[in-house]
Amino acid sequence: MTDLAARFRQLWDKIAPVGRDAGSGGYLRYALTDAELRLRQWFREQADRRGMPVTADGNGNLFAWWGDPGAGDAVLTGSHFDSVPHGGAYDGPLGIVSAFLAVDELRAAGVAPVRSVAVAAFVEEEGARFGVPCLGSRLLTGEIAVDRAAGLRDAAGVSFADALGDRPAGADPGLTGRFTAFVELHVEQGRALVETDAPVAVASAIWPHGRWRFDFHGEGNHAGTTRMADRRDPMLTYAFTVLAANKEARLRGAHATVGRVAVEPNATNAIPSKVTGWLDARAAEPDTLRGLVEAVHAKAAERARRDGTGLTLTEESATPLVAFDGGLGGRLAALLDAPVLPTGAGHDAGVLAAHLPTAMLFVRNPTGVSHSPAESATDADCAAGVSALARVLEELACR
Repeated sequence: MTDLAARFRQLWDKIAPVGRDAGSGGYLRYALTDAELRLRQWFREQADRRGMPVTADGNGNLFAWWGDPGAGDAVLTGSHFDSVPHGGAYDGPLGIVSAFLAVDELRAAGVAPVRSVAVAAFVEEEGARFGVPCLGSRLLTGEIAVDRAAGLRDAAGVSFADALGDRPAGADPGLTGRFTAFVELHVEQGRALVETDAPVAVASAIWPHGRWRFDFHGEGNHAGTTRMADRRDPMLTYAFTVLAANKEARLRGAHATVGRVAVEPNATNAIPSKVTGWLDARAAEPDTLRGLVEAVHAKAAERARRDGTGLTLTEESATPLVAFDGGLGGRLAALLDAPVLPTGAGHDAGVLAAHLPTAMLFVRNPTGVSHSPAESATDADCAAGVSALARVLEELACR
């Protein structure tokens, strides 16, 4: 094991137990809950040990500064701490741990940047608690209304404003205007790097994607006394819609997933009165994505008519095609001699890309699995990611 890999492991082990579920081995690090708050405190401690002052933007996002926080032309890096339910260890935190270690590497080499470097910890990237992904970066850039964000509620009815402890501050052009570039390091969510036998890649684009809520309304009734012919069962409409989404996505070479469902009254011996399902849809092209959602909606509506149920469709979030800054991406790919890959996963980098030059680095994931306890990366590859990020920060902050 190299010295850098050993230092990565030492720092990684400090956060690895936080929020881990003993049963699944996955992580429960929902935004602004105990586990994520512990990691945010760890972030402040790591910054303090390095003499990096920490600032907050009023939206839940934290920034640790190597250099003057008030100076312009800063380079931004970092990622997020929060997880999906029972998610993997590396999605998000790898980018923050790697950023601190990259600063260590540059300092040890005697590098003196001419621009400040900021390490970010963005809040609620996954959207697992309050339903809107990349909430912190959307607030920072003004891509979501403050009133809407403040009123978002988790499953227990707690609002984002209550969890934050105040009404979010919203867009901060004075802060975003200080940054000349953002580079996010992330574990790869796929197996392309395994197939190309490379430890690190540069991202080219993020597929357009979004989340749509399908609410199916029917008539609650007794499971044992209601004749099959007399039922208005929204579960049937929901089940048909899940199958339709799968078929339409396959026909278009797109991705469609219904991974979350809520049922009322959720009793074994009761016909549901309401079923809500959330569709996650992604495609390489915007027209493909639009056609996919329209087709699923049309089929669900037709099935609802036959089932005697009602249907409402609500778009909860939508992210357009994000083509990362070609000049920056090409420059970094040449610097690192790294392959260039697209991704179907959303990131804070996808939000920030509309506001400043943005790039992403991916670290090899030998399983190819993400949003699952099976997500992984070797210490050697993580060290390669740190080295790559350090070279990128040196390139952007010192020239």
